[in-house]
Amino acid sequence: MESYLIHVCVLGLLLLIGVVLRAKLKIFKRFFIPASLIAGVLGLALGQYGLEVIPVSMSETFALLPQVLITIVFAPMLMGITFPKPKQIADRIGPQLVFGYAGDFILIGLPCLVTALLIAPIWGVNEMFGTLAEVGFVGGHGTAAGMASVFEQQGWAAGGPLGMTMATIGLFAGIVGGMVIVNSGVRRGHTSFVSATGDGPAADTSDLIPREEQPTVGRATINTEVVEPLAFHFSIVALAVLVGVIVHLLLERATGLTLPLFPMAMIGGLIVQFSLSRTSFSHAIDKNTLLLLQGLALELLIVAAVATIEVPVVIDFAVPILLLSSVAILGLVVYFFFAGPRLFKDDWFEQSIVNYGALAGVTAVGLMLLRTVDPHMSSKAGQAFALRAPFFSPIAGGGLLTSVLPVLAVSHGTLAMGAGFLAAALLLFVLARWLGYWHNARKPR
Repeated sequence: MESYLIHVCVLGLLLLIGVVLRAKLKIFKRFFIPASLIAGVLGLALGQYGLEVIPVSMSETFALLPQVLITIVFAPMLMGITFPKPKQIADRIGPQLVFGYAGDFILIGLPCLVTALLIAPIWGVNEMFGTLAEVGFVGGHGTAAGMASVFEQQGWAAGGPLGMTMATIGLFAGIVGGMVIVNSGVRRGHTSFVSATGDGPAADTSDLIPREEQPTVGRATINTEVVEPLAFHFSIVALAVLVGVIVHLLLERATGLTLPLFPMAMIGGLIVQFSLSRTSFSHAIDKNTLLLLQGLALELLIVAAVATIEVPVVIDFAVPILLLSSVAILGLVVYFFFAGPRLFKDDWFEQSIVNYGALAGVTAVGLMLLRTVDPHMSSKAGQAFALRAPFFSPIAGGGLLTSVLPVLAVSHGTLAMGAGFLAAALLLFVLARWLGYWHNARKPR
């Protein structure tokens, strides 16, 4: 146990070095590279495929952490939230949901078709190869790390490191590609709140928040004489995980399928939330404190997962992974300009760019791009995007749908999957037209 403690402390040290590098080197700030990714790359460079400073035994510990930490990340996802009312769903987040789900389906369908028709015949890749775009792009590093065990259970150990690689490519596609789109949109007059002569958010904003501006990130909801509030919230998350374990066992026995634990832990969290809502503890759950626990697990997860990427596997698949990611990025950019002006009546560019960032990279990238074109968050995009989260995140981009993609690929084949999900995206467009969400494309001002 002492060895494990030292290994985790080294992981924390890598994260601290990542924070310092992020704060001191402007290039990381300019491209919004998070400290955890910097730390993970540093760990990879110091590991067995680099300078060999980090011993193999420590890397083996790092490699075990992501599949555990992803469960902690997902367990409280549906806890402490208030679901929007039906009218809010229809008026504000209907188009957002269509845009998000159709984009997700395209990032499944298009890469799967290209894999079936081009990549697999030439390079002989696994049937699950086409699912990497959705897992890595929409899911991000956390989901890619969690899905490593799913790929391995389906007989494809290479899926884990390739998913992490795809997540890294997606992050850069979201940041760099997103900024190219933003600059193009500003020049063409698509944006509502910034112009070609105006300024976005300050590029030299410090990573360290001044003392007088530091926000409160959690509330004490229980008397410290009973237990520390953070420890109380951890116990609630632990209960959610245990309930998820039970749900996981029941579903596997009922279906005969091999399922990942992390989405079941999210269902466990929903069951715990519903149960506690009927007791005096209903107001004792603070969402911000849960976010602290999620954030801690996610940061360590990313460092550990990136630091243990199997470089030889990535090199072996370099050409097909670049081809797959290029197809995914191109499809996402075309989708942005095709669907955005037609789905959103107001501020189409702002509402589309936040989704582009989230589909290519992670939610933080989407919000960063939104702040670039809407510095004071004056549009409806931020609120609508937040309201749609409870109806999107548990399903796509790391949710239940993502967790079964490898199983679907193995059971139905990549070609059928690709055609099926592209057809589903088309049906969503038809549904949007029927519901009155689909309009003629907006002309630039």
